[in-house]
Amino acid sequence: MTQWAAAGSPLACPETATRIGRVSVPPEIFKAYDIRGLHGEQIDGDSAEQIGRAFARVLGKLAGRPTSELGIGLGRDMRLQAPELSERYKQGLLAEGVHVIDVGMVGTEMLYWLVGSRELDGGLMCTASHNPKAYTGAKLVRRGAIPLSGDAGIQDIRREIEAGMGKAPGGGTSEQVNVYLRFQQAAFRFIDGDAIKPLKVVVDGGNGMAGPMIGPLLRHLKLDLVETYWRPDGEFPGHEPNPLLPENREFLISKVIEEGADLGIAWDGDADRCFFIDDTGAFVDGDFLTALLAESLLDKNPGATVLYDVRASRAVADTVERLGGTALPNRVGHAFFKTRMREEEAIFGGEVSGHYYFRDFYCADSGTIPALLMLELLSTTGKRLSELLEPFRSRYFISGEINSQVDDSAARIVAIEQHYAAQGARIGHLDGVSVDFDDWHFNVRSSNTEPLLRLCLESLVSHSDMDRRRDEVLAMIRA
Repeated sequence: MTQWAAAGSPLACPETATRIGRVSVPPEIFKAYDIRGLHGEQIDGDSAEQIGRAFARVLGKLAGRPTSELGIGLGRDMRLQAPELSERYKQGLLAEGVHVIDVGMVGTEMLYWLVGSRELDGGLMCTASHNPKAYTGAKLVRRGAIPLSGDAGIQDIRREIEAGMGKAPGGGTSEQVNVYLRFQQAAFRFIDGDAIKPLKVVVDGGNGMAGPMIGPLLRHLKLDLVETYWRPDGEFPGHEPNPLLPENREFLISKVIEEGADLGIAWDGDADRCFFIDDTGAFVDGDFLTALLAESLLDKNPGATVLYDVRASRAVADTVERLGGTALPNRVGHAFFKTRMREEEAIFGGEVSGHYYFRDFYCADSGTIPALLMLELLSTTGKRLSELLEPFRSRYFISGEINSQVDDSAARIVAIEQHYAAQGARIGHLDGVSVDFDDWHFNVRSSNTEPLLRLCLESLVSHSDMDRRRDEVLAMIRA
């Protein structure tokens, strides 16, 4: 028995060998970081089956082994179409002879944990993350829970399908595994549960996977929990499961103020990202959250390395360096973070978009661990979240990410770089173009999927100075 095959009764499925013919799959569903599209129009059961087959073949090539020797994890979120599509992904994997470990309805990070902890060859999560209910898709990882990306793996899946899959060998096997308890035990080890004080916390699950994934952990603590939109429901009766959009945070902000709560926490649909509202009802920017989480982890791991994304506030690097750690900027995107964290042996990485990565969680992103760490930090410092954030908010004035539709992104970036280089700016090309002066800086980068330029700017002078600089750069972008 291979090391990934747990005890159980695997089911052989040789009949899948002849079921699958050639299916046309639209190329636009193969994105920079995952596969995503409208259910029925762009992704249906037949295309899911083809994707499952092609994914197995790509993993086999990466592993240098036949697909019949592969162990692949499979999970799904709460979307209405997920049970059907997850089953079709499974049939595609089985058709290629794979052993499938099916964990059913889980949060995405639970699948990452399965792949990492059981040393599987890869994993497929049937999810459309934070998108509206009409969407579906798949997040794909290889051994080590390292994601496939457009540059490495996802386009290979597209090419496999377009070349024609041919007859499938069949012979795959599957088993059902419940990972909830073991995952929750692993996540709980990141904190001292006894240190958590009886804080009042409003949680908004967005009718996604946060309720079953992290709910039992929060109930185990001495918290006064106010649970909202906590039951998984693919109809999303409250609001879309995307807390980055201000309109989807309005309910939580109002509830935190109404309840006089210490904290509000919201998760996206597949619950691998969490977002925070402080005790005053103010949204916590991902830059500042990264700095606070880094502070918490460096207290336990002095001198460690932390990655932060190239768009982030200088608050992150300043905080890490003040505490004796090493701060390294990184390209945006989870594939780049997870790979470099291993290279640098970084303990933690944070993106302004709400993705937070942990070395001791297979370098995967988690929506559970940041919530637990924040509760621990508030409890051990005895401070309100607004107090912890005040040194950042009063010194670092950030624009947030601003998107502009443009016709020629590359030409605009070149023009911006030349303009500010002539003024003596330090120029970086880690991701897009970064322009740095002593008292202000910005990054402009192209969208991976749309004709957009994305601007993040910061002033260390004042909010009005940030406004002035932001408008100046936006005028060049939108000229």
